[in-house]
Parts: sequence; C-alpha cells; structure tokens
Amino acid sequence: MRKITAQRIHTVSGPVLEDHVLIIDEQGKILGIDPLIRHDAAEVEFLDGDLVPGFINTHCHLELSHMKNRAATGTGLVPFLKTVVNFRDISQEEILAAIDQADAEMYENGIVAVGDISNKVDTAARKNQSPIRYYTFVEMFDFFQDDKVEQWFNNFKPAYDSQSEQGKNRKSCVPHAPYTVSRSLFKRINALNQADDTVSIHNQETPGENQLFLDKTGTFLEFYSSFGFSLEHFQPSGRNAIHYAMENMDPNCRTLFVHNTTTTPEDIRAAQAWNPEVYWATCPNANLFIENRLPNYQYFLDTGAMVCLGTDSLTSNWQLSILEEMKTIARFQSYLPFATILKWATLNGAKALGFAEDLGSLEVGKTPGIVLIEGLKNELLSTECSVRRIA
Repeated sequence: MRKITAQRIHTVSGPVLEDHVLIIDEQGKILGIDPLIRHDAAEVEFLDGDLVPGFINTHCHLELSHMKNRAATGTGLVPFLKTVVNFRDISQEEILAAIDQADAEMYENGIVAVGDISNKVDTAARKNQSPIRYYTFVEMFDFFQDDKVEQWFNNFKPAYDSQSEQGKNRKSCVPHAPYTVSRSLFKRINALNQADDTVSIHNQETPGENQLFLDKTGTFLEFYSSFGFSLEHFQPSGRNAIHYAMENMDPNCRTLFVHNTTTTPEDIRAAQAWNPEVYWATCPNANLFIENRLPNYQYFLDTGAMVCLGTDSLTSNWQLSILEEMKTIARFQSYLPFATILKWATLNGAKALGFAEDLGSLEVGKTPGIVLIEGLKNELLSTECSVRRIA
C-alpha cells in the first residue's frame, strides 16, 4: 500500500483537493482519498506538482509509427494521404520495432488507454503484451467502389480477426471516413458490431471533404483520379460530410468523430440529436502538422459536446503525448480552462472508449493510473510542464 500526495489532486469527477492523500494498492487501485492530517507524514510520499488520472489517447495509428519524420508538414490532407499510401520502403522488422517503441513512449507519457486504428495485423502482438489498455478500431474503406465491397472487406477482415480482446482490450470494425466508404461497406461494418461497441470515423478534417458532399468539388476529385478510382457514380447530397456518415452508421453504438476541424455548430447539434453517445476526438498537433488549422473549440463548448483527445500517429505528430496535445490547445485557444482540457484528456476519453468504470478519474475503487504534472502554475499549462507516471 502506498500513500501519495502533492500540491493538488485533480479528481476530475469531483473537486480539486489540497492537503489530501491518495491511498493505492500494489496494482494502483485507489483504496481511499483522505485528508492529509489523518496520516503519519512519515508514511506519505510528497510529490511536487499536480496529481491527475492517467491520460486517454482516443485516436492513434500505432501501426504507422515507422513513418515518423517521413511526411512533410503543412501540405494539406490529400498530399499527406498520398504520402502514407505510397510509402513502402521499410522492413517488417523495423515496423514492429517502431510499434514497440511507440507503445513504450505512450506508457512513459502517462497514457493508460488508447483508441487505435488498425488496417493490418502488425500491432496485435504488442497490444497483447502492453500495460496499456487498447480499443482497436479495425478500419475499412472501399473508395465508393460498390462492385468491390466484398474484396475490400475480405482484405481487412484478417486484421479484425487478429486483434484479440485479451484482458480488458476491446475491438470493433469501423469506417475510415465519409469520403472513402460506400453504403454497402457501411452495412458490412455495422453487422460486425454490437450496441455496446465504440465506432470511430475520421470526420471533416479538411474543407475538401465537405465540398465533395456539398457539390462534388474540391481536392478529393484529384485524390480519386490519382488512384484510378472513378467518382462518376457519386452524387453529392448538398449537405456536409458528417450527414452521410450519420445516414449509414449505427446510432446504437458509441460514436467517436475524429478531427472535426471544419465541423459547424449545426453539425454538432445534428449528431447529438442522432445519437446521445457522440464523442468528438481532437488531435491538435496532427491538425497543425497536416493542415495548419485547429477546430473552433468554442463550438463544442456552446453545444455541450463531449470532447476527448488523441495524438494521431507519428506520421503526423512529433511525439505521442497527451500532455503535449493539452499544451497546444492551451497555447492557441487559451480561453479554455485547465479543468476543461484535463477532462477531455481523461474522463471524456474513458467514456468514449467504454473504459470509464476503471479509468478517467481519481475515485475509490478505480485503477485509473496516476500521473504527476510538474511545472503547472496557477493551473496554466506552459512549455515547461512535464509529465511523470506515478502508478
């Protein structure tokens, strides 16, 4: 049994505590949260900083870790996607080593659970061994090629079968994005999932995505032609891309919309009316890396949206650290208070992945992971802040 205290304890689900002690067992389960005065100081570990729950990374591509420093920044989404799709020159040994290293990096950065996109079988072994809990989203796409739905589905099905639900890990089958999934493939994906599953989808990451669905213009026309896929049969709906996703996804599943850089308040309200368990993952460093833009977070505050955080992959980020994502938000949209950003980084993410029973807040009975943020002054995040895993 350990007794731990710091300047402040951020429970997230309740008040910020001072002069209190976290009592945890060898597995990190919280046995009690008591006033400090009740305990012998000689039995207590005094830490300099702020104690918070372990971080939840709701959007990552672990299998792309080998592509760190291989894509240019600021190109926009379509050129970035071409770089990812066309990159081939690396051995399987290097791919697996990069996966192991990225998993270890997230663990050291206080991340306790990850919503991870998989298209291949590469990450399965690492996830079975990792101290991090994974929700694997096996992602499928067919580029609107209805006549090849079975072929594409069968290409991705081995990745789904390879990902076990060993321990507390989970998995589901998910669509890549509105601009890459036909109605027929949506049906195949929905059939694999259950009502208690979380399903993610990349959403409104670039203006061209909405333009495609509004009037069949924009950058995705060239994207499709460059890969030899026809869009002759595609008919625009006259509405933003998210509406096509909602028409074809199952509202009985928790739904995680990812990126949302061009999402409007009207889109948010429509999604929340469609499904009460909608979550909005933002990956600020990846959005800056690829598109030099961030979502307008005020839209999400005004609509009471459940926002959570992701890192995306090392292809589109400089590191895998939720604290660094929090710093970026605080730097560029500083009207957001620390308590709000911390909730996005912890409890909201745990709810989005269906892990809130154990993770996301400092409460008796949970084993949420315990992280120390050092250098936080007056609840203001700065570049000097760092993270240390405590339990």
